[in-house]
Amino acid sequence: MTNRAEIVTSLREARVLPVVTVDDADQAVATAEALAAGGLPCVEIAFRTPAAVEALMRVSVIEGVLAGAGTVLSADQARAARDAGASFAVAPGLNEAVVEACAELELPFFPGVATPSEIERARTLDLDVLKVFPVAQLGGPAFLRAVTPTYPDVSFLPTGGVTQETLAGYLAVPSVLACGGSWMVRPEVLRAARFDEVERLAREAVGRAA
Repeated sequence: MTNRAEIVTSLREARVLPVVTVDDADQAVATAEALAAGGLPCVEIAFRTPAAVEALMRVSVIEGVLAGAGTVLSADQARAARDAGASFAVAPGLNEAVVEACAELELPFFPGVATPSEIERARTLDLDVLKVFPVAQLGGPAFLRAVTPTYPDVSFLPTGGVTQETLAGYLAVPSVLACGGSWMVRPEVLRAARFDEVERLAREAVGRAA
């Protein structure tokens, strides 16, 4: 299992974390391979469909791909993610039961926050890499610029409403580790098996993040 420091470094280098919701494991593998070919060798498999666990198991063994579990809402899901080979877990909120479970499992966990109070609670739990969700509705880059000076020890993973067009604005904020996004892996594109389009959009994202 990749350690936390290595995961943070990998995300900082990638700058973009694709958030993928899949119908089946084969779709997940093809998607992860297309993303990697486009220059994004990391993926967050959202625990939103019955296929998520098998998809994570298949993707986590692809050489050179960093695979994590997203939308982890319970301790049971955290255990399932770890058992499926996840290198990290992400959630939209700050669920302390999940925080505790991930600590016990030694599974790096990046919970979601939406307010300064939630940021402060996360810091008391020794969490310093936090997802900000839904970031576009919270104020986008302006919100992140506002909270960064107050919490200089925290890095953020803004997610929710980030697009190809707004990506650069988020990444210009020094506290942003990487941006989560799904515009390059839209469900209709995956269902149509347009993995060439996934690769093209990944390459474009890499270019905008440079």
